[in-house]
Amino acid sequence: MTTDPYGDPELVALYDVDNPGGADHDFYRALAHAVGALRIVDLGCGTGLLTRSLATAGRSATGIDPSHTMLDWAQRQPGAENVTWIRGDATSIAPTGDIDLVLCTGNAIMHLEPDELATALERSSAALRPGGVLSFESRNPSAREWHQWTRDATYAERHTDLGRLTEWLEVADVAGQRVTFDAHNVLPDGADRVYTSVLYFRDADTLRTTVHDAGFDDVEIHGGWCGEDVTSTSRLLVVRARRA
Repeated sequence: MTTDPYGDPELVALYDVDNPGGADHDFYRALAHAVGALRIVDLGCGTGLLTRSLATAGRSATGIDPSHTMLDWAQRQPGAENVTWIRGDATSIAPTGDIDLVLCTGNAIMHLEPDELATALERSSAALRPGGVLSFESRNPSAREWHQWTRDATYAERHTDLGRLTEWLEVADVAGQRVTFDAHNVLPDGADRVYTSVLYFRDADTLRTTVHDAGFDDVEIHGGWCGEDVTSTSRLLVVRARRA
């Protein structure tokens, strides 16, 4: 993961506004309930919106993220005292072998380079108890979502606590599965705060093989939050696997 992909203390407050809990959070909370998870690790937890909701009575939740800006925000929110917060990447996951559920949500898994992905999955496997569950989602490359990340398609203006904000996305480079794009944020004073992100789009077969090679079996991949089959137009690939 990049060192601090959301490193602006002013703009970080808008993250939860732009990414509210929805079907994704419902899915992960239901999964935690279904597997009876009492110990949960949320890798790439960001502002901790989902993490805090998982930290219910009798359950421990750990949120790990490389962004000190996001973690600073997360730790100031209601319920933050119920979560263990760690600034770091997947190598911060302790290989305890007693975790019930490891999550990586918000497409955060896509920020990982191939070697980083293998490490993250191996560390997750070492942390989970036998039969423990790993789950994450990733954008489906066959849907070619990045084709819509143009200034014309994403340009928007809105009122925020920072004043009127103008925003758009623009793809800078596509090289195989690797897509680099810029997020523009123009403030009322005209300053354009540009944040560059790199995402890796992996197909279902690649994800299945990589997860299996890291020590997981029963690898299931669906094309949505309700167990849909994967098709060429599926926007998401939702992965669930058990530690072998």
